[in-house]
Order: sequence, then C-alpha cells, then structure tokens
Amino acid sequence: MTPFGEEIRRLRSERGITQKQMAQSIGVSPAYLSALEHGHRGQPSWELLQRIIGYFNVIWDDAEELQRLAALSHPRVTIDTAGLSPEATAFANALARSIGKLRKRDIARLQSILDDST
Repeated sequence: MTPFGEEIRRLRSERGITQKQMAQSIGVSPAYLSALEHGHRGQPSWELLQRIIGYFNVIWDDAEELQRLAALSHPRVTIDTAGLSPEATAFANALARSIGKLRKRDIARLQSILDDST
C-alpha cells in the first residue's frame, strides 16, 4: 500500500463510503480504485487527484497533503546511481533486496537519517 492509498482508504472509511460508490462518483472502475489504494497503480494523474480532492471536499491543507502523498506514492521506484560511489550503488541494491524485510521501526530510523541529511 502507498501513503496515498492508505490516506484514501482512511478517508473513505471515516465517511462510510465503499470503493464502488467512490469509483462511480470520480469516474473510475472499482478495480482501478482498489489497485490505486493497494499500490498496484502509480501516482494518479493531476486530473484524477483533483476529482478525489473534490469528492472528499477537503480544505486547503488537507488537499495539499493529498497532493504531497500522491507525489510520494510511486509503487515502483528507480534509483539512478550512475556517477555515484560504488558504496552508494551497493547500498541502493542492498536496499532494493531488503526493503520488504525491514520492520517499521527500521524504516523510520532510516527515514530519520535521510531527513537529517537534507
């Protein structure tokens, strides 16, 4: 599941809306909406994102948060290490092999390190 998919599911659940109801209202199939929520589809188009924001009738800050989450929700990530050190390439490959085995707290620790380095 992607951060965007998780948020869409939360918003639907809070409002008691089914995938079928939401899909019909925003003009997509229930299968597409399910795939979007589960991270089997990439980031939604700008137009679809605007329909989702309008559907939930969210305020400015919440709309910006949905946009931010959508931007973070590419389920297939490519890391280009061309021109970087051999260590960077080795780390990127190790992360790709291990990401599914990491615990939430380990991911949070790695995220904290990345946040501190920017």
